[in-house]
Amino acid sequence: MLQLLVLHGPNLNLLGKREPGIYGAQTLAFIDEMLSETAQQFSASLDIFQSNHEGVLVDRIQAALGHQQGILINPGAYTHTSVAIRDAIAGVGLPTVEVHLSNIYQRESFRHHSFIAPVAIGQVSGFGVESYRLGLQALVSHLRSQSAQLS
Repeated sequence: MLQLLVLHGPNLNLLGKREPGIYGAQTLAFIDEMLSETAQQFSASLDIFQSNHEGVLVDRIQAALGHQQGILINPGAYTHTSVAIRDAIAGVGLPTVEVHLSNIYQRESFRHHSFIAPVAIGQVSGFGVESYRLGLQALVSHLRSQSAQLS
């Protein structure tokens, strides 16, 4: 069974209340439940975590080494500012998919740059909560493909 880390960055704990016109009406609990159900269909186990603190997210990424095979991350605003999270992902070398509820490229220009994208295997944005499901599906597919190539 695949063991995957799901990380939600700052302010995602406010989903459902925070700017629903941009982020939708679903809560983080709804997203976590949807991801858990989807993971079961893929025979994967999720460790799901949210933090508003950059260093805590870095610690969780580093702790994944040797325990999880991949990372699904919505870094929130840290997408555009955090070299530390980028370096942690690069440092552990685990396949990582970056997800965003909104299309960050249709928003303010400062959101158009991602420090995470260059160290991720892919990015899914703009599909609301489906971004998470699509990102999880892509991560599992990538890991299974990698595993098959090693066999």
